[in-house]
Amino acid sequence: MQVVIVESPAKAKTINKYLGPDYEVIASYGHVRDLPSKDGSVDPEADFRMLWEIDPKAQKRLNEIAQAVKKADGLILATDPDREGEAISWHVLEILRDKKALKDQKVERVVFNAITKQAVLEAMKAPRAVDLALVDAYLARRALDYLVGFTLSPVLWRKLPGARSAGRVQSVALRLVCDREREIETFVAREYWSILAQLSTPRGDAFDARLSGADGKKITRLSVGSGEEAAAFRAALNAADFRVASVEAKPMRRHPQPPFTTSTLQQEASRKLGLAPARTMQLAQRLYEGVDVGGETVGLITYMRTDGVDMAPEAVAATRSAIGSQFGDRYLPGAPRKYTTKAKNAQEAHEAIRPTDPTRTPASVARTIDAEQLKLYELIWTRTIASQMESAELERTTADIRATVSGRELELTATGTVVKFDGFLKLYREGRDDEDEDEESRRLPAMSAGEALAKRDIVTTQHFTEPPPRYSEASLVKRMEELGIGRPSTYAAVLAVLRDREYVKLEKKRLVAEDKGRLVTAFLQSFFTRYVEYDFTADLEEKLDQISADEIDWKQVLRDFWRDFALAVEATKDLRVSQVLDALDEMLTAHIFPPSTDGSNPRACPTCGTGRLSLKMGKFGAFIGCSNYPECRYTRPLSGDAAAEGDGVRRLGADPETGLEVTLRDGRFGAYLQLGEAENGEKPKRSSLPKGLAPADVDLERALALLSLPRAIGAHPEDGQPILAGIGRFGPYIQHGKVYANIEKDDDILAIGLNRAVVLLAEKQAKGGRGGAVAGRTIGDHPSGGAITVRAGRFGPYVNHGKTNATLPKSQDPEGLTLEQAIALIDAKAATAPAKKPARGAKAAKADGDAEAPAKKTAAKKAPAKAKTGAAKPAATKSAATKSATAKPAAAKTKKAAGKAG
Repeated sequence: MQVVIVESPAKAKTINKYLGPDYEVIASYGHVRDLPSKDGSVDPEADFRMLWEIDPKAQKRLNEIAQAVKKADGLILATDPDREGEAISWHVLEILRDKKALKDQKVERVVFNAITKQAVLEAMKAPRAVDLALVDAYLARRALDYLVGFTLSPVLWRKLPGARSAGRVQSVALRLVCDREREIETFVAREYWSILAQLSTPRGDAFDARLSGADGKKITRLSVGSGEEAAAFRAALNAADFRVASVEAKPMRRHPQPPFTTSTLQQEASRKLGLAPARTMQLAQRLYEGVDVGGETVGLITYMRTDGVDMAPEAVAATRSAIGSQFGDRYLPGAPRKYTTKAKNAQEAHEAIRPTDPTRTPASVARTIDAEQLKLYELIWTRTIASQMESAELERTTADIRATVSGRELELTATGTVVKFDGFLKLYREGRDDEDEDEESRRLPAMSAGEALAKRDIVTTQHFTEPPPRYSEASLVKRMEELGIGRPSTYAAVLAVLRDREYVKLEKKRLVAEDKGRLVTAFLQSFFTRYVEYDFTADLEEKLDQISADEIDWKQVLRDFWRDFALAVEATKDLRVSQVLDALDEMLTAHIFPPSTDGSNPRACPTCGTGRLSLKMGKFGAFIGCSNYPECRYTRPLSGDAAAEGDGVRRLGADPETGLEVTLRDGRFGAYLQLGEAENGEKPKRSSLPKGLAPADVDLERALALLSLPRAIGAHPEDGQPILAGIGRFGPYIQHGKVYANIEKDDDILAIGLNRAVVLLAEKQAKGGRGGAVAGRTIGDHPSGGAITVRAGRFGPYVNHGKTNATLPKSQDPEGLTLEQAIALIDAKAATAPAKKPARGAKAAKADGDAEAPAKKTAAKKAPAKAKTGAAKPAATKSAATKSATAKPAAAKTKKAAGKAG
């Protein structure tokens, strides 16, 4: 019996059918261990020793694998054919050796590019050893990402409150987005005019020609810069005689694009299908792992993480055969096409992404896969087939026209393109990020040199130059690939991290840098310039490629990097906040102080009139404040708001029912709405904003609707009881009796209807959900002081007073809970709780959710010492390392976000 290890259960199930009863295929479920989220997991002082921690979820599976291997004759590692796959095989092998599961069993490594019976069986005939050079490249990459994340992120927390993390690749990708934003902000539009003559031939065929020269000088797009110039040319052309000077027709050939790489697939799926890169990879993974086709489970596409653009000879032959049978010999070139990659750091020696069987058309699999998978498969299939089709043949015609008036000669040009033979265009046209006018849609009428032309009209049009467009997810991936930043398996993850950290947001399919992202990038460019340079990151990628080719030592790369990086971190140790603010204020001037429309000084304080506005730093992040503080308390967010006044409060208007003022305010946990002000010790009504609703999009009408929550949606059809919709501590929810269900991100809390609400409640009940309390509802004060609130918890509703939480009995309706009942529950719980000694040297986390603050402070204190010595101190013993990993869950949680970055 041979044990075969793969990553996923779907892959295991399929391959098990191919191999038969002499093999047992077991899934590892991806990576089985990683670096613990704590200091010292990579120790520069111990020659970059790496301490690995097994994922608790993988422990049971690894035990099962070990038991199976002990009884087996051999072990075959069949994980994916890239660095990550090689790393998983190495990790599994190391763990099995630690568990003493391997004795005399033969260990082999096999790779296949497609999950088909032929590919798998052929791979089994060509085993090899684990490629340690690929493993070294993985170890170097993982160590670099860890060192940057766990060293740089605490510096950000200490010097730039509100920042969450930095990463080796993440920060450079963020810089791309921020640099583009700065280009847009500093762009100065330039006026220009186009001059178009609408002409016709002696046969009455109309066409357009553009002014291209005058008085022997060439006229380019920006040459005519004012309306006066345009009017003068128009007057001259209106009085001119037009004649064809020459007509030239040139044949052209347009060649097909190569099959997809990971990058080009993500770009084209974004353009044509509107899919985010992460979603594209999810769908591609399913197509790769296989579906049931004709009673057999087969993979529909080859491996989807690749830089390669070539295809195996047998795949090329099958593709050409499919072209001949479906389109005819005219569409089949005389020889197969051979492609080579143009990517700066192409690193995977794999095939392009292609169908495993080119004769398997999208129509033939339409019933076996879902709609999204079908669209992606069709995109991959058409691109692959088109890549081996004949080139398109076109004819480009250029007509030069002379206009003469009063001895003056003006030149005009008309162009048109005609498709003589469509070739690959019959099947596929590549999308563009910024569509230009399609010249193929323009065709010039027949004309010959010397012919007189009739003037129909002269049209002058004013234009203004536009700034470069913001990156789409597709164009950012393309730019990262061009610069050699990242690798195929990281593009989607990097984009997801930038959005999760709220460094960028997606608006109209374009990436917009958030204030938080702008601050982080400005800080890194000011004080860690080298590490966010495009060339530096690309050079590091090249070194990782050299490691994978076994050309350089991976630890030497780490030593060279850490020597300079540790010094850069050390240099920030004594950096004062005022220095940081001055640097950021200068770098972000165009963003935070854009020119005023009335020409006034954008830095003048609108409240006191004498103060100067500048960037300030508070406990919860950056803001704009007045130099006359504390006499003048004017503040506003970084991006500014004309309706914001003294304390950053934006006034939306008055509630028509109560006459109270409705305001939008910046709170500790984000923007919120408030009705009126506090009176007689009573708090005013407030409402947080639903996730996804930007403060700038909130008007009085929407604010009043949110403040009126919870609202009645309607009566439940089963019992007639009302269904309510509201916003609680954990976001928008709907409630029916004791059942509470969170609404999904695509649902609008103000518009969700009865049918949708009933479905969500039914789904909640089907999962066994009991619901919870109205989030954070204050019942009253405890006799000993402090508010008692009823809240929604993971295991049901509970009441909270200070540090005491008491679960509500199942028979108790949280809506009907009285203050007396709550006090009784709290007192009973407090009486049974054992006395606890306070943690020495640490303050208790506040009940309002500031649990991560101690972790950040601890990490920040450690960072300078680490930088000063140039390395983290090695863990004394394994038990000490384990204790460190479990002693401070808050710190581990906070640092994990940093360590995974990049």
